[in-house]
Parts: sequence; C-alpha cells; structure tokens
Amino acid sequence: MINPVLDQDRVAFLKGRQGGSPRRELLAAWPRREKELPVVDVEVEWVRLSTLNHRTKAEQLQEISKVRREDLFSADPLGPEAQGAQYRILRSQEGFTKLKEDLAERRQQEPAVITAEGVLINGNRRAAALRSLFKDDDHRDSRYIRCLVLPDDATADERVDLEAELQIARDFKEEYSWINEAMLIEELYDREGKDFSRVARKMHRETSEVTALYNKLQQLHQLVALSKGAFLHINFKENESAFEELAKHIRNKSPDEAESVRSTYYLGTLAGVQYRELRHLRRDDAAALVRREIENDPTLKPFLDTVAQASGQGDGSPDPLDELLGQSQGSSGLNDVLGYLATKRPEQSIVLKDGQKVLVKDLYDTIGSAVANAAAEAEEEQRDQGAMTAPLNRADRAATELERAIAALPKARRFVEWREDKFAAKVVALKTLIAKMEDRT
Repeated sequence: MINPVLDQDRVAFLKGRQGGSPRRELLAAWPRREKELPVVDVEVEWVRLSTLNHRTKAEQLQEISKVRREDLFSADPLGPEAQGAQYRILRSQEGFTKLKEDLAERRQQEPAVITAEGVLINGNRRAAALRSLFKDDDHRDSRYIRCLVLPDDATADERVDLEAELQIARDFKEEYSWINEAMLIEELYDREGKDFSRVARKMHRETSEVTALYNKLQQLHQLVALSKGAFLHINFKENESAFEELAKHIRNKSPDEAESVRSTYYLGTLAGVQYRELRHLRRDDAAALVRREIENDPTLKPFLDTVAQASGQGDGSPDPLDELLGQSQGSSGLNDVLGYLATKRPEQSIVLKDGQKVLVKDLYDTIGSAVANAAAEAEEEQRDQGAMTAPLNRADRAATELERAIAALPKARRFVEWREDKFAAKVVALKTLIAKMEDRT
C-alpha cells in the first residue's frame, strides 16, 4: 500500500533508479521477514538528511533556540531551511573531519539506508561527509552514495526500531552523546508501555543501563526547565557523571534530602564545580552547608539582597521553585539562589540591589568557590567521622571473620595436610591482639 504522506515524485524517482536492477543486499536489522532490500546509487545532494535523527536531538534544540523557531525541523523537514540546519549540525560534530578523510581514502564501505522517498535512516554522517567532499573539496568520487531502500509502507515505529538497532546496538554508540542516547531511550520507553526491559532488548543493553540513562535525563530536563531557556540540554554534555550520581543518590531518599542534594548539584554544576567535589555533598544538609558558605562571604551580600528582592522573600509570596524542586527549606535552602542564577547566562551582566554592575560569570565563580568550600568541609567531616567509627567497624569485620573461621574449622581439621600447630600460633597471636585492645580501654 502506498503511503499518501510520502513525496510521490521522490518515490517515483527512486523506483526509476531501481528499474529492473536485480541488486539487493541483506539488512539483518530490518524487523520484517523479507530482509533483502533494493540497492541504488543516488546523488549525495539528492538524499535528504533525517531531521528525526536522535544522534542530533540536543543539537537541534540548540539550533531551534538560536533562531527562535520551534518548527524549524518540523514545518518542512525536507525543505532547504531544515536540511541546511541539519547539515550544519552534522558538520560541526566531533570526528567529522576524520570521517571525511576516511571516506576520501577508502570510499563508502557500507550502504546507507533510506526511506522510499530518499530520507536517510542510517548514514546521515556519511552522507554529510560525502556531500562536503563533493561540494567543498571537489572530490568527484563522492558524488554518489550507495543506499538500501526501505519499502514505501515502512512505519514510523519500524524506522525508530531500525535506528535503535543500527545506531545503538552495534558499533556506533560512540557517535551518540549520552543526552541524545537518553532521548532515544525516553521515546522508546513511552512507546513500549513504559517498560524498561523491552527498551533494553531493543537496544541490546542491560535494563539497568537504559534505566540509568533515562533517570539522569529526567534530572537534566528539570535543570533545563529551571533555566527558562538560558541553558539547553547540549550545554551539559560534559556533566554526565554529575547527573548520574545525582539520579542514583536521590532515588530512595526522602523528599527533603532529595531536594537539598538536587539543588546543590544543580547550582554546583552551573558554577562549574567538578562532580568529584559535589559527591561529598550527597547528604540531607547539603543545601544548608552551601547556603552558610554563601552567607559567610561578604562579597556576596549584595547578590543575596538582589536575590531576596527578586524572589519576593519577606512579602509572603510563594517561591515558584517549591513546586518543581520540592518543599522549601527556608533560609537554609538554595531554591532562591538557584532560581535566580539558573536563568542567567555567564556572559550576561546584572545590576545588583546596591547599584553595582557585575558579570554573571564572576558570580558563578564566587558561588562555585562557596560550593567547593562546603564540599571540602563535608569531606573533612566525613574523614573525622570515619576516624571515629573506624575501630568499631574494623572490630565488627574481625568478629565476622572469626565466626567464619570457627565454622570452617571442623571441616579443615579433616584434611591430612592440616597443621594444628600453625592454627594454635594464630590463636596465640589473636589473644595477644585482644590483650592490647583491652589495655587501651
């Protein structure tokens, strides 16, 4: 059955290219029983890049924000504006130059996969690289791209499944940022009845892996929403570890502790604090520790006064972040500071309540120092607590091991190689250690 939504002129062009050619190749990832598909060579400028490519989802959101066009990729996906934007995204991705060099040297090794109207399902980066070689470098051998053609009744679900199989389950995982991979998981999760095990099977991954990616994306969604457009998902491409640790820690915590740690991690991440430092603030009083450091810095008082004025503190107005992040912790919380700073880009400047003009970047630097100081204090406290509890913990472990030794003793004594004299020496050594411990009580 012909899909009436398809561009029939492009469908007819591809059918004409196929003609009576018997060329077919196996596409094992294609979910239908008939897995051999027609092969065609088409001009690399004729094929259309997929604007639904999950590998570029975060970059597309950035492009949409830049041009202020929500329908940039959806109004006319095959038109010049959307295609031009998608081409720019692919060209800007890491490894594009190396891909061009490889294609120039070895040419196309594997066929791309296109829909019946010539939209790429697999091979977008290669098509963009070949196009750049042909247009920019006058590399004549890059004029055509070899493609497998899907049936004209291929469904959207089949295409997403094929992308998951080809791009994620095989050797292409490195081409996805963690954010784009998580966004694909999110789409599959919604489509598969919110069943992580089904998503994992489709992606040939462990259920725990896809669940972890989904959970940390939810934390990122929340921070991006807090920023009200000041920050985009792609701005946090290098912060995967912070969001992963946050998602794991708050999963089974009380709402108060979850809110405290979450606001601390969000603020610290915005201020450029490394996750290795933030991990010391995975505790219920994290926000209070950071707040204290901020309030103890006299250079930040004008900023705090500005935040209080902007958030309406003292006039009975509710904090708009309370609903999103949880119940407010009052003066010990960070919702007001986070809510104010999250909406400001580092390159912006603001006028504080006392009239001085400051760069947001400078505020982030100072706030980051306060967060780092709180983390250092928490780490030192953890060390002190560790030193205090170390004797008890070690004694507990020693007692457990002794119980195991006693249980194993009868069986060990049945072996002819057993050395009772060595065991007796060990018992004497243990008694000596117990005597030393008793002398120090």
